[in-house]
Formats: sequence, structure tokens, C-alpha cells
Amino acid sequence: MHLFRGLNNCKADGRGVAVAIGNFDGVHLGHQALVRAARERAGASGACLAVLTFEPHPREYFDPAAAPPRLMRLGEKCAALDALGVERLVVLRFDARLQHLSPDAFVEQALCRGLGARHVVVGEGFRFGCRRAGTVETLAGLGARAGFEVVAVPGVTADGARVSSTRVREALGAGNLAAAARLLGRPYAMSGRVIYGQQLGRRLGYPTANLRLHRRSAPLGGVFAVEVRGIEGRPAAAAVASLGTRPTVGGGETLLEVHVFDFDGELYGRRLSVDFLAKLRDEEKFPSLDALVVQMHADAARAREILAARAA
Repeated sequence: MHLFRGLNNCKADGRGVAVAIGNFDGVHLGHQALVRAARERAGASGACLAVLTFEPHPREYFDPAAAPPRLMRLGEKCAALDALGVERLVVLRFDARLQHLSPDAFVEQALCRGLGARHVVVGEGFRFGCRRAGTVETLAGLGARAGFEVVAVPGVTADGARVSSTRVREALGAGNLAAAARLLGRPYAMSGRVIYGQQLGRRLGYPTANLRLHRRSAPLGGVFAVEVRGIEGRPAAAAVASLGTRPTVGGGETLLEVHVFDFDGELYGRRLSVDFLAKLRDEEKFPSLDALVVQMHADAARAREILAARAA
């Protein structure tokens, strides 16, 4: 997959593109339905399969303080869309210029001149352009004049309601990882490169791989049974993880700390992906390191039980 930041280097492909448009935070089942519809059009017409998304998320642009936690960093979104077979990911900077583009100007600049769109796939509630003035009907009318097809994909339902990024965040915030996985079609995951920490876990008998999140806030927190991907020779390694600020030892920065069971190798600098499978408890401050270690023993034992039961 080729990543294009903006349209300057994204020349219209001679084949034209079948492009799905959206924020794609989480790449959940609803987003996957958009990509699938675009892939069907691309396959039938020989067009390039593309996704058009925005950075930052419009809600972060308009009200950063009130914007919800992201489910994915851009790199994680790239990996998820690449796995779906997307050939081009075009990321438009959401700024004042884009905010004030009329629907007509957005279609002309982004979809026609920028991408050479032949098929445009959106959700049935899609809005675009200045003050969200453009609707699916607006887009269809502009597409008819410009020569591209517009496909509006109905929302996907799961557990009796429409799948959305908001529902995924709510499930994660409630510690319901099974519900989040049903909405995503896979376990919720975070990825990052292992950094050097304080080595405290090693001294306590639980060496950890520390991953910096590089995000304003996380959609979940606590202690979890997880599986880790990215360790050579171990496709999915069982582990226990803590996501939080480590209040017992005076931590401040939010980190993801992962203790991989039955592993004593070095992971510094390696990029890992962590699948969150079950929440064990919330993060808490213990009165002493001894009390913390007792709880760590209990957490590790419980995580092993849960992961062994899943593997059975």
C-alpha cells in the first residue's frame, strides 16, 4: 500500500480509483464494509482501490479538549487498511482550508483532479464540505456530472445496534473486550516500539517491554491478559499487560507495559503489537512494592488461566 499525505504527490492513476471515504478510526466492521464495497467496484472495473481519510480527526481540529480518545494511531490505521488490500491511502490534512471547501470544490479538487475517481464509496450518513453542507445526494449529483459512480453503504449492525467507533470506545472503556472484538472483527490492539524503562519490573521479577503510546489519551486502561505479536519465533506470545501511569511507583506518563510469559530475550527497539483479550482489573495504587508484587503474582496467574482456556 502507498501512503500519500495530501494530494500533491498523488497523481491520478490512469486506471482511475474506487475510493472509500471516512475517518476509519478503528477500521471496524462498518469501515470494512466500505472497503469491501470499493474493492468490488475496483475488481469489476480494473480501478485502483483507495481510501481517503483525514488527519487530524475533524473533532480534534474543532475541539481538541473534548475529542474522544483515538482507537488507532495513523500507523496502526495504515496497517489495518493494508491488510484489507487497499492500494492507496490518501490522508488529507484537516485544516482551515479544507474546512471551508464547498462540496463542489471538494469534489473537483480531491475526487476528480486529485484522485481521478471512478467509484466513490461512503456511508449512508456521509456529510462533507463547508458546514457539512454536502450529503450523499449532493455527492451523487456532482458525481453524475463529473463521471463517477457514488455507492452509499448501509450501516453494519452487531449486538442489535449500528457499529461505530463510539460503540467500540464505550466497550473498551467498560472493560468489555469481547464486545469490542465483535465490533472490530478482531481483538482490539495497540502497537509500538519497545523503549528503555526504569528496569523496575525486572527487579520485581516481572521484566516488561515498555511501549510509549504517542497519543493524547488511551480508550482503555488497567491490567489485561494479552497476546503479543512481533517476537521472532513466537507468532502469538501469551502475556500480561498494564496500561496506565503506574501510581505505586510515582509514574506520570501513560505507558503500556507487557510481561511476556516464559521469555527472557531482549526486545528493545522491536515493534510489537498487543492484542487485548480480557481485562483483569483497574489500575490502582498499592501501599508498598511488596503489596504490588503480590498482586502481580495474582494477575499473572489469572492471565495464564484465561489465555490457556482460550487456546484449549
